[in-house]
Amino acid sequence: MDFSLNDEQKMMIDTIRRFIAEDLQPLENEVEEKGYLNPEQAAAIHAKGKALGLYALNMPAELGGGGLSNMDRILCEEQFGHTTDILVRRAFGNVYEPLLHCKGEQVERWLKPAIEGKRTCAITITESGAGSDAAGIKTHAKRNEQGQWVLNGSKHFISDGEWSDFFLVSAKTGEKEISMFMVDKGLPGFTVGKDQKMMGLRGTPHLELFFDNVVLEDATLLGEQGQGFKLAMGALNVVRLAQVGARAVGKATHVCEIMLDYANDRKQFNTRIGDFQMVQQMLADSVIEINAARWMVYQAAWMLDQGLDAREQIAMVKVHAAETLGRVVDRAVQVFGGMGFCKELSIERYYRDARIYRIYDGTSEIHRGVIAKSALSFFAARRTFSF
Repeated sequence: MDFSLNDEQKMMIDTIRRFIAEDLQPLENEVEEKGYLNPEQAAAIHAKGKALGLYALNMPAELGGGGLSNMDRILCEEQFGHTTDILVRRAFGNVYEPLLHCKGEQVERWLKPAIEGKRTCAITITESGAGSDAAGIKTHAKRNEQGQWVLNGSKHFISDGEWSDFFLVSAKTGEKEISMFMVDKGLPGFTVGKDQKMMGLRGTPHLELFFDNVVLEDATLLGEQGQGFKLAMGALNVVRLAQVGARAVGKATHVCEIMLDYANDRKQFNTRIGDFQMVQQMLADSVIEINAARWMVYQAAWMLDQGLDAREQIAMVKVHAAETLGRVVDRAVQVFGGMGFCKELSIERYYRDARIYRIYDGTSEIHRGVIAKSALSFFAARRTFSF
């Protein structure tokens, strides 16, 4: 496998880096202080992202998306890690892969408008009693006497809920059956609850959603009845690799660059702190772990492009990249000392933002269980644990 970058990939990365540096990073402090992104600013970066051809990069080119391979998408997602979550969502879009199962009128109502940036969707799986246990949801949809679907239940921690005008809702349609529906905001019985305030990811809303006898058309069923869990897990698999793994590598790289710059300039006892062996160990460990995580991300993306099953590799990426980010930002606080603990600098924000990576889209503990079970099974069959 060859991970050297061609000229087109280098140009794509350079374009994203400039866009982030010139248009997104200057907005970060304001978003952090206010806790929200100004709608006019959101519209401006949305328009520029589209003009640069950087919107909906994961969607097929024939539908108006970027048509990128998994590897190319990962290269972009790594760069997205250099800025704040809400700015990435508005500038580059967040179009979920299950929408590609749209057919007939669904294509014009939901899929194409999402790719074009005219509509925004959020995926809703998590409930108060169903976090890592995605199959344990209570939200359900049943047919009424007229044969219409009627949706009842609730969701929470729904990222981007405030900006979205429709939602991909996982709901039970049988005792052991989960389906997915496209539910427009504003339907009778559909209520948006409070924004769950978080310690990090300021500016990104995380809403509660309530469904009280929401009547749905047949056209809202995405894919086949009973296919919802498969669609949800497929979406999460991509999210774990791209939006968690690759972005964690990008954010860790960004923090490490700031840390290296500071270690080069800061002096104590008439000596650069970067010359102190204890500081050098923190710098070296960060560089080693970031590069190891990056190659793990690239390998998983390459496997997907080869049509291989990369679920175990993605689980490993999710754990290692998320925990690498946590260790790197912790070291950055230590290298910066008291200033790393001050809100005057961005380091303390990165420290808070990094903590969620070990939790969302499957906790580290859940993924370690997946990895261990797979390794035990693999070893029993082949007497090796090499994947």
